Amino acid sequence: MHLYTVDAFTGTAFQGNPAAVCLLDTPVSDAWMQSVAAEMNLSETAFLLGDSLRWFTPAVEVTLCGHATLATAHVLYSTGAATGPLEFKTASGTLTVNRLPDGTITMDFPAKEVTAGPVPAGLEKALGVTPVWVGKSQLDLLVEVDSEETVRSLSPDIAALAAVDARGVIVTAPGTETDFVSRFFAPNVGVSEDPVTGSAHCALSPYWSARLGRASLVGAQLSARGGLVHVTLAGDRVHLAGRAVTVLSGTLHV
Repeated sequence: MHLYTVDAFTGTAFQGNPAAVCLLDTPVSDAWMQSVAAEMNLSETAFLLGDSLRWFTPAVEVTLCGHATLATAHVLYSTGAATGPLEFKTASGTLTVNRLPDGTITMDFPAKEVTAGPVPAGLEKALGVTPVWVGKSQLDLLVEVDSEETVRSLSPDIAALAAVDARGVIVTAPGTETDFVSRFFAPNVGVSEDPVTGSAHCALSPYWSARLGRASLVGAQLSARGGLVHVTLAGDRVHLAGRAVTVLSGTLHV
């Protein structure tokens, strides 16, 4: 089986978010996929069998992942296995992906509306900041703070964040050079901090579009590796766009 490591949401190797992509020849067990994901020890490993796509962190399977979908499409396009639009069958429905003439890959994902709610107990202490606004999407908690610098300098208590009832915690603020910035912490699914999170932008897109009055925005994720995500809100869908770079390809022998 062919196995790749791809840096997603970047055009430069060793930046963006690395994902492993495993192209399956035959069906395999969930336990085997989870073992491979743990072995790869990246935030996500994607497994593609035909047009069926699944994603695993080192700890659990997840229902939506942007950067590993981008990485999978990049592998198919860069190896010549695909040339036109792709449709992946996933736990979040059919996801349509396409490559633009300039090499940018676009993905059609479900929007995740965010509803305002109370600040969960222990959240402020775990983050070490006072939120401006707190809400929750279907998947994640979204926390707006006062500035880009606050997002950049966060040093949260990851163990304490694991007590928050959500897949992950998105921390965001208005950007200085982009429309908004964010960081994403997901200890509940085995990822202390995700470098660049496509699925989090499914919530960030409708949130910031409502705030800024524009459908098309650019977000910067301020992890150590960093990355850019272009988003366009289209009704109940979000179009995510970015680039990717293959850094490793090989054969899985087990």
